[in-house]
Amino acid sequence: MLLGASLVGVLLFSKLVLKLPWTQVGFSLLLLYLGSGGWRFVRIFIKTIRRDIFGGLVLLKVKAKVRRYLRERRTVPLLFASTVQRHPDKTALIFEGTDTHWTFRQLDGYSSSVANFLQARGLASGDVVALFMENRNEFVGLWLGMAKLGVEAALINTNLRRDALRHCLTTSKARALVFGIELAPAICEIHTSLDPSLSLLCSGPWEPSSVPTSTEHLDPLLDKAPKHLPCHPDKGFTDKLFYIYTSGTTGLPKAAIVVHSRYYRMAALVYYGFRMRPDDIVYDCLPLYHSAGNIVGMGQCLLHGMTVVIRKKFSASQFWDDCIKYNCTIVQYIGELCRYLLNQPPREAETRHQVRMAIGNGLRQSIWTDFTSRFHIPQVAEFYGATECNCSLGNFDSQVGACGFNSRILSFVYPIRLVRVNEDTMELIRGPDGVCIPCQPGQPGQLVGRIIQQDPLRRFDGYLNQGANNKIAQDVFKKGDQAYLTGDVLVMDELGYMYFRDRTGDTFRWKGENVSTTEVEGTLSRLLDMADVAVYGVEVPGTEGRAGMAAVASPASSCDLESFARALEKELPMYARPIFLRFLLELHKTGTYKFQKTELRKEGFNPALVKDPLFYLDSRKGRYVSLDQEAYTRIQAGEEKL
Repeated sequence: MLLGASLVGVLLFSKLVLKLPWTQVGFSLLLLYLGSGGWRFVRIFIKTIRRDIFGGLVLLKVKAKVRRYLRERRTVPLLFASTVQRHPDKTALIFEGTDTHWTFRQLDGYSSSVANFLQARGLASGDVVALFMENRNEFVGLWLGMAKLGVEAALINTNLRRDALRHCLTTSKARALVFGIELAPAICEIHTSLDPSLSLLCSGPWEPSSVPTSTEHLDPLLDKAPKHLPCHPDKGFTDKLFYIYTSGTTGLPKAAIVVHSRYYRMAALVYYGFRMRPDDIVYDCLPLYHSAGNIVGMGQCLLHGMTVVIRKKFSASQFWDDCIKYNCTIVQYIGELCRYLLNQPPREAETRHQVRMAIGNGLRQSIWTDFTSRFHIPQVAEFYGATECNCSLGNFDSQVGACGFNSRILSFVYPIRLVRVNEDTMELIRGPDGVCIPCQPGQPGQLVGRIIQQDPLRRFDGYLNQGANNKIAQDVFKKGDQAYLTGDVLVMDELGYMYFRDRTGDTFRWKGENVSTTEVEGTLSRLLDMADVAVYGVEVPGTEGRAGMAAVASPASSCDLESFARALEKELPMYARPIFLRFLLELHKTGTYKFQKTELRKEGFNPALVKDPLFYLDSRKGRYVSLDQEAYTRIQAGEEKL
């Protein structure tokens, strides 16, 4: 870091925000200039000061609002009530699947009927209801209605089945389960092993023969429920709102706690940071059980009065047609989505839209410019951050390839840092004093955020199962502190822009989902009846993220791959199943008994480099087949669908 840069930031901020005299600021700045790198510092200052001041002011604005709402014990439903008051008859939600339009007044009424119905059934503030449903307007109305009563929604990933689904329902201690009729088969698979006291409520076209016998049809029950606003529960801004399930490093998904202030903070930072407007129309085709779709996207509707277009699932062929039809000005993406759009044949609709901003994460530098130029997108609002993390980043000025920035002159405003890390084990590297070592520009490191529980922007709310809180480290910025570990390796340039380097360690990303290597390793070890299985992500040309690969310490002849593929289909969601298998004699471990995966990742699935038996999952046949040089060439050329 530049010598004295943080102090310069303090001085500038004192002048621009606190209005201190220029004489005091100028004299101190001159002294610091002489001892802090001279013209190199001036160059960085000139190039970044406008960006940094804007980012700092956004943070101060959001922080001030959060503190105010904290004092007033506001909640998301109360903030939504203010939005309804401002424009009750404006369109709030549009569900593309049925072209259903809901005004803010209608969304308010539906959510109130949910609250009144649940209250009549004996549910109260602090109870949990699980929500297992594909994207549609009702999804939003259901969790919002629960929040009006103080009931906490457990938002279940619709890809989960069997053990993982059962685990989420059980650990949430849900008193009721609301599921969409489209997911009835998944509930039928496990309903006999669920707690008999769990109420089952189904939404959607009623098909009694396709649901467990104890299931009630929710829709007519809500039609009869009162639509007046229920009594406000005794909840404040830092109380629980709902749970979002993330990849668990202990073998199964874990429920990240989202409190009301976190929901507001995430939605507000992108709103102000990326200069959104109340009259924007957002196209949201991301899953509403994840934070990107339900907070970053849907939060703009509930908190800032935007219209949000919901699509059940992303469709590359219909994407731009939908944007034109509904006059969308903002679209949400994940990196894979952008590549899928680029892979579509050119069409007139892709340049006739009114989209001015694409917001999301994971847009790779290699396709960034192609994406913006081909589809005429003026602004890419790339951000970085996990549901539970306290160190989000934002790329406020569309710097190509960057996932955000950390100021090199105002670093005191936002206490995040890149620290040195062993990229193979993700263990923090510490100095002689036991404190983590900050990265210099160009050095890869793990992003960490200092935890300050009294600070609404720095607090860490953790997980429903507190035993899952393995994301906290001690003595990171200084002795005695605590910091949140993102688990991701980033690299910072001289101007403070952050670039995604890799997702190593315990997770990787495939098909738009984070995959827990520990979870997959545990499942494979159980199915293969062996202890040593290492799972990691490997790069595949023409695809985003990393495909799962498993190295198995066993002869290939000992495994019935056909039965194994069938078992995996039942045990793991599609995105978590390993695409590639490698059978070898032994897996090497570190001194702390973690698998050494660096060399395995480097060798990948190239049969010219790997002499061990290799297999890949043939999506057409649904089974693993031998990976020879011919198959490898097809995969490299994008001729083999993975």
